[in-house]
Amino acid sequence: MERIPKPASTVILLDQENRVYLTKRPQTMKFLGGFFVFPGGAVEREDAEIHHDFIRNHKSYNAFSPGHYIAAARELFEEVGVLLATRVDGSFAALAPQTERAYRQQLLNGEISFIEILHQEKLFFDFNHLTYFGHRVTPKQSPIRFDTRFFLAKLPHNQTPKPDEHEIDEALWVTPQEGLAANQEGKMLLAPPTVDSLQTILNHHNGGELMLGMQQQREFPFEP
Repeated sequence: MERIPKPASTVILLDQENRVYLTKRPQTMKFLGGFFVFPGGAVEREDAEIHHDFIRNHKSYNAFSPGHYIAAARELFEEVGVLLATRVDGSFAALAPQTERAYRQQLLNGEISFIEILHQEKLFFDFNHLTYFGHRVTPKQSPIRFDTRFFLAKLPHNQTPKPDEHEIDEALWVTPQEGLAANQEGKMLLAPPTVDSLQTILNHHNGGELMLGMQQQREFPFEP
């Protein structure tokens, strides 16, 4: 029986040198265990509850729910501690380390939503901090499937990624060239969408469009 793919969001985080941030999934994970991926995850019900009091430059598409934007920001904060949120004056917020750790744990436990964090800290999420990059769906033959929207985000100048040690084995900054070369040499496992993303960013540096092209139906690796 063909499984219905679950909505998901992924964030390609870039630094000022246009390197991308990759995180290695633990070998024990059934989906892409041992692979280097971008931060991301499934869209949760709470992500679709848009409260405009805490949103700036809201975007709406016929193709997908704006909850994908909220999910992308939530997953980025939950997994690697990068908070795409601003103060009233538009400057990026930076939480105290203890506060950050507490919120991330609450998100992981499902005890709080991203919007509730904004509310409690009197912060705002600006949709313009995420640039829509494209769309991928896990092939039909896969037992675990996701309907994923990809976004680009620049690392806020006042923040440093702090990967969650329970969800991430390793994390590093690489240029698209370095990531693709390491994958070809067998030093870094990358799934097809990650390869496509790195190649698209590399092509953009040479004048190409900054948007994922048509999907090629290739199998995703996973543990049985």
